[in-house]
Amino acid sequence: MSEVYAVRRGLLRDRCAAAGSAAALVSRPANVRYLAGGAPLGAVLLLGPAEDVLLCPRAPTGDPAEGRPDEALRQKVLPLPDGDPVVAAADLATSLDAESLAVEEHDLTVARHRAMGSVAPRLRLADLGSAVEQLRIVKDEEEIACLRIAAEITDQALGELLESILVGRTERHLALELERRLVDHGADGPAFATSVATGPHAGQGRHRPTDRRVEEGDFLSVCLGANYRGYRCEIGRTFVIGTTPADWQIELYDLVFAAQRAGREALVPGAAYRDVDHAARHLLVSAGYGEGLAPWTGHGVGLEIDEDPQLAPTAMGKLDACVPVTVEPGVHLPGRGGVRIDDTLVVRPEADGGPELLTITTKELLAL
Repeated sequence: MSEVYAVRRGLLRDRCAAAGSAAALVSRPANVRYLAGGAPLGAVLLLGPAEDVLLCPRAPTGDPAEGRPDEALRQKVLPLPDGDPVVAAADLATSLDAESLAVEEHDLTVARHRAMGSVAPRLRLADLGSAVEQLRIVKDEEEIACLRIAAEITDQALGELLESILVGRTERHLALELERRLVDHGADGPAFATSVATGPHAGQGRHRPTDRRVEEGDFLSVCLGANYRGYRCEIGRTFVIGTTPADWQIELYDLVFAAQRAGREALVPGAAYRDVDHAARHLLVSAGYGEGLAPWTGHGVGLEIDEDPQLAPTAMGKLDACVPVTVEPGVHLPGRGGVRIDDTLVVRPEADGGPELLTITTKELLAL
């Protein structure tokens, strides 16, 4: 893996050089992990003109959740536990004779930016922008393998829950049980806060579980994901509890299912982000459910659960192969409930079988 991280850092170094910066400072944790293999708490990565250094405010603990830093990368632990690695990196860049330093302005506070200028007044600070985030969009096969395992863990956890008794249990209790099952099956933890929504709450995106108890006839919407070696996936399913679904539930479910299928089928290399969103959204709008829809149909996943690209009406850009995204349309009817169906897929060319579905739990409308 050392070669992989070295190649990634080399690509970033080339971009910085083309923009006139001989050095770069990466502070956003997911970006540090992408380039260094691990991101100990508070660590930053300095790409210098001669060598790269991982600066840590304290000695790494070896926590698997932080990843394992590239052994070929020099690590520097600050002598004072309350020292700021960002400020130390600016000082180090100056000592390495760097005249300019590209920084992630979208991650730094104004105070930290000023502190860098005070310790290295002759160092010209430039904006690195989203250069690392753009490199992260297309995944290599090892990254996709981690996402695939995360999806398998998530499917296992959800499948076990569906085999248990649900009536009478609270949303909060079910969410905690799902997160425990994720860890039991090998996840580092949940990819995000698990959402369990019942009855009138169902269909809401990222609903925060409450003490409402599951009742017969409820829609039950669940959204969860596993974090495996830093890579995060997402799945969302909707079921009916304890009885044959009502006609309105079947009709709404079939509509959202059709929208989700249209979005999945639109995932081809070269497709515009906005066209994928439109493929799913226009079915829901045409059926009269345009008001209250989420501002996007899906998003990228990887070291973060919500990363580029965004599949939204105004999004600019086109899909590449080997880009993992979610497709997650949903409809929420205030006071009644709703449906949300969410999968994680990898964009693949038609010659390779088309979009690779990672989350495979059934999308049939089950009565549990």
